[in-house]
Amino acid sequence: ISAFIPMLWRCSDFSNCGYCFIPSLCQKWKQLSRLQRSLILFFFAMLLICGIVMYPKVTWPWSGRNIYIHITVMLAEPTYCLFKKKKKNSSCDSQCMMGHFLLTARAHPRVCVCLCSWRGAMIEMEQMTEPQPSTGQKPRDAAPQQPGGLVDWPEAVKEAFRHAWKGYREFAWGHDELKPISKSYGEWFGLGLTLIDALDTMWIMGLKEEFEEARKWVATELSFFRNVDVNLFETTIRILGGLLSTYHLTGDSLFLDKAKDIGSRLMPAFSTPSKIPYSDVNIGKGVAHPPRWTSDSTVAEVASIQLEFRELSRLTQDPQYQKAVDEVMKIVHRLDGKHDGLVPLFINTNSGQFTHRGVFTLGARADSYYEYLLKQWIQGGKKEKELLEDYLQAVEGVKKNLLRKTLSHGLTFVGELSHGRFNPKMDHLVCFLPGTLALGAYNGLPPNHMELATQLMETCYQMYKQMETGLSPEIAHFNLQPHSVRNVEVKSADRHNLLRPETVESLFYMYRFTGDQRYRDWGWEIFQSFNKHTRVPSGGYTSIGNVRDPTNPSPRDKMESFFLAETLKYLYLLFSDDQELISLDKYVFNTEAHPLPIWPSDP
Repeated sequence: ISAFIPMLWRCSDFSNCGYCFIPSLCQKWKQLSRLQRSLILFFFAMLLICGIVMYPKVTWPWSGRNIYIHITVMLAEPTYCLFKKKKKNSSCDSQCMMGHFLLTARAHPRVCVCLCSWRGAMIEMEQMTEPQPSTGQKPRDAAPQQPGGLVDWPEAVKEAFRHAWKGYREFAWGHDELKPISKSYGEWFGLGLTLIDALDTMWIMGLKEEFEEARKWVATELSFFRNVDVNLFETTIRILGGLLSTYHLTGDSLFLDKAKDIGSRLMPAFSTPSKIPYSDVNIGKGVAHPPRWTSDSTVAEVASIQLEFRELSRLTQDPQYQKAVDEVMKIVHRLDGKHDGLVPLFINTNSGQFTHRGVFTLGARADSYYEYLLKQWIQGGKKEKELLEDYLQAVEGVKKNLLRKTLSHGLTFVGELSHGRFNPKMDHLVCFLPGTLALGAYNGLPPNHMELATQLMETCYQMYKQMETGLSPEIAHFNLQPHSVRNVEVKSADRHNLLRPETVESLFYMYRFTGDQRYRDWGWEIFQSFNKHTRVPSGGYTSIGNVRDPTNPSPRDKMESFFLAETLKYLYLLFSDDQELISLDKYVFNTEAHPLPIWPSDP
């Protein structure tokens, strides 16, 4: 455009068309009126201006020192790093580095054009001098190093937490969730969900400065006297569980007082005809209700709040909390409609009966029911036989009805049963199961539980390994055909990754109980993939929409609170050499990774 406009101006000289680059165009130009010529010139001038605005000019000096240019392109385009080559036509491999990741290079005689990875969806430019080898400085975004040049894996996870916390602190402080790409926040309950969920993670990692700042917010800003509906299950596992855990780790009564406050405000949920709690509570008005579209609650919601309320009763010496949640377990224990210990997905708050019978899964709406059967038994000192019986029966039901193996590569997976028909569909949520089975085996349950845990752990790892980004989809379908090339298939609606923790959770348990280094190695691969495809430069990590596209994984602009509460916590514990850091002989984790103490045995 910049070359075309001066040529048009030359053509405006009617007496001499020799300057025109196309004589025929010059003749047509002469036939236009002055107004028409002015409009055309104005149009091209506007195109030029728009071009300047839309495409920032990137320049750098070509001698002396290399300049690193980092451009994050709008609409989630890939990030490219440009370097001047040391020698013409030399290889780019040595220069296309970012942190500890080796990156893809595009050929050019004088420039290395390195595909660094997707980094966000806002135009940002950073220009900084590439450190000279003699300075001894770390490359940008490099992982923390141990003596000898080895990457310090626990410190790398702490750095990731700090980076995530930086985004939350700057753009979402005191709000529920960070939206890292738009540098804003999202609200669910308006209770500082991410901050409370991350308290015990900061304490465990030794991030005392960040913890103290968060504690101050809890002391001065957190109030549950709010006219807001909250979900009983989510508030219990994230807020009540987070406060109780932090109290036990720190001994700070502030957190116990806040736990008492929110616990008492959730109790109206249990005021139902059947004693099966409603899903939603207005914590300001003290009124509970089911969702607008149904009177049902999910089984996972009503049967995965027990660890927290039982512990609240023990600490406060107020039996109302434990009495309410124990009653729920007794109802579920004696209900008809189970299938070899497997439970349907929904339970009615009026009748106290299962609804929508015939569908059985260990995925969404049922998963943590099975987890809490075992963990309540452990929490209470292994005395409650009904919980153990229900758990053991459910494991046998999984083996009999839901367990299958792919024919081509022999991957063991847990599918779903719908009215007698098997569906080879497995949610990522099901990857809690290897860790839970291993925990049971560690506590004296049959050794074949550990064998099954080992097989399922391999499958959950392959759900990451076989994706182009190295990150698992939300839901996987397994190929049961012989001689199939790909074991794991993913439907377009299931390709998202929400930064979920279940696989690294199970890797933590498996390493703690076996000491097998491969579980740490798998965790490190997953951590690297999170860093490569979900990390946002300005702070935070984002869930993505397509794990099959490494160049444009479609950011969703949301960092779930469980990424800090669970995913990074389990990764840190997986890589830590301190086996007594949250000892599994002393603590049991709730389903949001908040450690609660195992009750001491009566003398």
